[in-house]
Amino acid sequence: MGTLPFTKMQGLGNDFVVLDGVRATLALTPIQLRWLADRHFGVGCDQILWVEPAQDATNDFRYRIFNRDGGEVANCGNGVRCFARYVRDQNLTQRTRLRVETLAGVLEPELLPDGNVRVDMGEPLFDPVRIPFLSPALQPTYDLSLGKVTRTFSVLSMGNPHAVQVVEHITQAPVDTEGPLIEHHPAFPERVNAGFMEIVDRTHIHLRVYERGTGETLACGTGACAAVVAGQRLERLDPLVHVTTRGGELLIEWQGTGHPVWMTGPAVTVYTGIVHIPNIEELTHAGR
Repeated sequence: MGTLPFTKMQGLGNDFVVLDGVRATLALTPIQLRWLADRHFGVGCDQILWVEPAQDATNDFRYRIFNRDGGEVANCGNGVRCFARYVRDQNLTQRTRLRVETLAGVLEPELLPDGNVRVDMGEPLFDPVRIPFLSPALQPTYDLSLGKVTRTFSVLSMGNPHAVQVVEHITQAPVDTEGPLIEHHPAFPERVNAGFMEIVDRTHIHLRVYERGTGETLACGTGACAAVVAGQRLERLDPLVHVTTRGGELLIEWQGTGHPVWMTGPAVTVYTGIVHIPNIEELTHAGR
């Protein structure tokens, strides 16, 4: 394929390789995406963000997200903030409020004067069919067996599926051991993001998320939205909540059913560069 310009960005330590598909045509296969995301052989990131022209003239851009395993997903909260910062810093737009097409629908990030980005993340979905989640009926919470233990989860979608459980101490949460079991639980046909939430008080939570196709990340924007929605439905959180992740803090607001979830947080450019992308034959031969 040759050389490929990229920008490395991060939102609370959740890091991304951002590619410009507006000024150049991009054509990367899943095996090349996996190589690019590899922290030893490629650039290294949690997700790859792909900027494209909008398909609908009423919108500004199209936004695609690929996990480290090369699979495309519908939404990424930290990613959309970085996306908004990227298109402005790259002079692809002069607007501070954008309409961005995703597989999860149209998102509307807004660049704030203080450098943060505020995003309308849309309304949460609870219908098991739409998540998707194999449950016979809609319930406030669900009990799922994870081998020798059974955990209670709130299950919802923020454009991607989340299963959130409340834990007593976030530092002792079994993220590494139970995260993969939750992600690949047979009740989730498209896998799921596993959230572990410690409720500090009605306006503050600690959160760790094991993301499908990626593993635990330092922060997860849609995971923060899902956790706050779950906590409110349990009547344990207020509408405005500070979410502390290992990478930093997000502010999440949800006024309840019929309202979108709003997320506010930082987006930072780390560096720019040019990388040589091996061809598929080279990567296949190397067993990657």
